[in-house]
Amino acid sequence: MPFDFDALRRRPDVEGPGLEASDAADRLILDEAAALIGEAGPGEIVVVDDSYGALALAAAYAGARGIRVHQDLVTGERALAENAGRLALEGEVRSMPLAPELVAGARLVLMRLPRSLDRLDEVSQLVAAHADPRVVVVAGGRIKHMTLAMNEVLARSFGRLDVSRARQKSRVLMASEAGFETRPPSSGAPQPAVGGGWPRRTRHDDLGLTVVAHGGVFAGTGVDIGTRFLLEQLGDAAPDAATAVDLACGTGVVAAWLARARPGLRVTATDRSASAAASARLTAEANGVADRVHVTRADGLEALPDASERLIVLNPPFHSDAAISTGIAAHLFADAARVLAPGGELWCVWNSHLAYRPLLERVVGSTRQIARNPKFTVTASRRAA
Repeated sequence: MPFDFDALRRRPDVEGPGLEASDAADRLILDEAAALIGEAGPGEIVVVDDSYGALALAAAYAGARGIRVHQDLVTGERALAENAGRLALEGEVRSMPLAPELVAGARLVLMRLPRSLDRLDEVSQLVAAHADPRVVVVAGGRIKHMTLAMNEVLARSFGRLDVSRARQKSRVLMASEAGFETRPPSSGAPQPAVGGGWPRRTRHDDLGLTVVAHGGVFAGTGVDIGTRFLLEQLGDAAPDAATAVDLACGTGVVAAWLARARPGLRVTATDRSASAAASARLTAEANGVADRVHVTRADGLEALPDASERLIVLNPPFHSDAAISTGIAAHLFADAARVLAPGGELWCVWNSHLAYRPLLERVVGSTRQIARNPKFTVTASRRAA
């Protein structure tokens, strides 16, 4: 019998109409790689950025054993574990960090193409440097999210690139001949050699911060304009708080800025992304505040107790994988409401067109506008005493 993709669930990630646990790109990747999956020996298959386990579990169902998996989001990792248990395949897949041990000796890498070229570059360099030289990377995605620049990125780490025919608005890129001499992209911008260049760092003198980022983290080593607007307002945010939380911290810009601005403050920075959490740790170290910034990879504020914090700061994401969903923000607002102490505040920046204020009023508490510009709004929502 064929693998039952309909048995997969997204839990504990956001679920709802239009949010599926697998799609046509997963099926195309598996079909294009079917012969290679059948030929692979135990421990020779690696799966990267498999949203909820469709690639890894379908390969295991087809007979592959000892599959190593890396998923950036902790929610995806947990969904894989739940789905594996439901399908009695939990012993065949193993979650690992994005590190040389993940890909060492791999002959086949199955992956979903990330929308971030930096993420694709970091993963490609890792595979080319540490997998078996005969490795084949079978990477696919929805055509609407693919660009020709992805071909250029793969071509810097691999000597051969084959492109599948389109099917159900999806396409697959197959890269081989690992370790091919790197070539600059058509832009002429200098590029790191295979196996180097990540993570990267940038100094922002106007903020007094150095930002360190792994590939694929929102804004990279930059500081997005929404975060900049939020930082301009934070001087008055719970000035007597002894601790604070940078929720959905990304590269940890807010956490590092708060820790530098308030020498007595201890900050918890949390993000469900492994690359974001790793970046935030490095950003804290680069700015000399690692002793006062504790970084966790977690689903929201699950590691913090109820009614424990006076100040939570948030620039909420609004993507769930490739889908746009305000459900992520609603989940984070509810988590903040749980963790805020009576009288504590959630300071939040959001794209004004999203009109989050009624939701903040309902979920967290009384909300006042702190500042607004043509694109962003900053609000403070107070938990009732």
